[in-house]
Amino acid sequence: MMLAFYRLVSAAVGPLVQLYLERRRRAGKEDRARMGERFGESEEDRPEGPLIWLHAASVGESAAALPLIDRLLSQNPDLHVLVTTGTVTSAKLLADRLPQRAFHQFVPVDLPYAVRRFLDHWRPDLTLWMESEFWPNLLRMTRRRGVPMVLVNARISPRSYANWRRFPLTIRRLLSSFELCLGQNRGEAERLTALGAVKVAAPGNLKFSVPPLPADEKELAALRKDSAGRPLWLAASTHPGEEEMAAEAHREMRPGFPGLLTIIVPRHVTRGAAITRLLRGEGMNVAQRNAGEAPTGETDIYVADTMGELGLFYRLAPVVFLGGSLVPHGGQNLIEPGQLDCAIVTGPHTFNFFEIIADMRAAGGLLEIDSAADLASAVGSLLRDPERTGEMAAAVHRIAVSGGAAIDHLMEALAPFTVPLMEVGGKNGENGGGGVTMAAETSRARA
Repeated sequence: MMLAFYRLVSAAVGPLVQLYLERRRRAGKEDRARMGERFGESEEDRPEGPLIWLHAASVGESAAALPLIDRLLSQNPDLHVLVTTGTVTSAKLLADRLPQRAFHQFVPVDLPYAVRRFLDHWRPDLTLWMESEFWPNLLRMTRRRGVPMVLVNARISPRSYANWRRFPLTIRRLLSSFELCLGQNRGEAERLTALGAVKVAAPGNLKFSVPPLPADEKELAALRKDSAGRPLWLAASTHPGEEEMAAEAHREMRPGFPGLLTIIVPRHVTRGAAITRLLRGEGMNVAQRNAGEAPTGETDIYVADTMGELGLFYRLAPVVFLGGSLVPHGGQNLIEPGQLDCAIVTGPHTFNFFEIIADMRAAGGLLEIDSAADLASAVGSLLRDPERTGEMAAAVHRIAVSGGAAIDHLMEALAPFTVPLMEVGGKNGENGGGGVTMAAETSRARA
């Protein structure tokens, strides 16, 4: 009933969606030159041969998908991978890091005519859906065309699970779109099964297979020179409200740490100028990286608001506060700082990463705080005790590198869907459509 109502409403709200996207464009959240893609249009032609469509909501999912894309392409020289996302920042990341034969488009809005236009143009042979962003029209209309769909690296947090339990028929219908649901771990798989998914496995968290974030060695050397001899810490992937908390922690720690430098990397770098104005208004000496400013001996806070440089600052800072955890966002990726030997401080709101949190907590690698009032004492305690900081960093590093085989297990689980693409030409080939399903049936018959 709910999905039927959704389809009815979505068919009628096109003008409102256009206004909404225009508002996002003015805010810098949409690419003006590529707005047509949001309505299923494209200036790119569909490549010949088999095509896998991989959907990843934003930056985190896009980064996690990169090892999977590399492995898929290495299996089949005729394969192409279409990656869709919904954010400008993820588009920029993928523009820099996608390999040959993989390309990006913005995901169409979930309006029937936009989805129809998108599917008519791209005609995917297989769809891989990352994590847990469910768009009902996209799922239903793709499935109705006979395109096999697999939910990959699925994540259903306890909070999301509790919410979905209130709408059991809706989530069961959505999950029925997928021929296979692959959870990040056994807990995710159990929740997917309880919500109605039929075929479920848990090959592991793909984020463990992502290489450490890159960094420019010359930039790192320059930053180390600029900050030489100064105690410093990093507030990474911060959300609105957390920058003020970091600034207050800086004020509290400054008397005990002469020359203290606080680095803030906002989750959304487009907020950098606003953060800089805010903190300068509070009397802080602030340098803004995107404005070409480097930290000097007088700098209190360095706002590092450039895209794709988080790995640079994880290598620079021994102590990291992970944002999204002192506000109810659910936390941020703990594997990335763990891979780069950072001691990690988190707030209480880490529900999106609760199993990784539990593992790192058990290993003694986390310092968890209850509120912003505890941030200064937590960071200060680590800056005063390099030995403890090193032990914590080593503990989280062991956890962060422990799941690297997830990509191998995932490829094994996907083999019934990907191997047939090597046997047929895809929907532009002679089989004329439904290549994966037809080839899979043929393989089973031969067996």
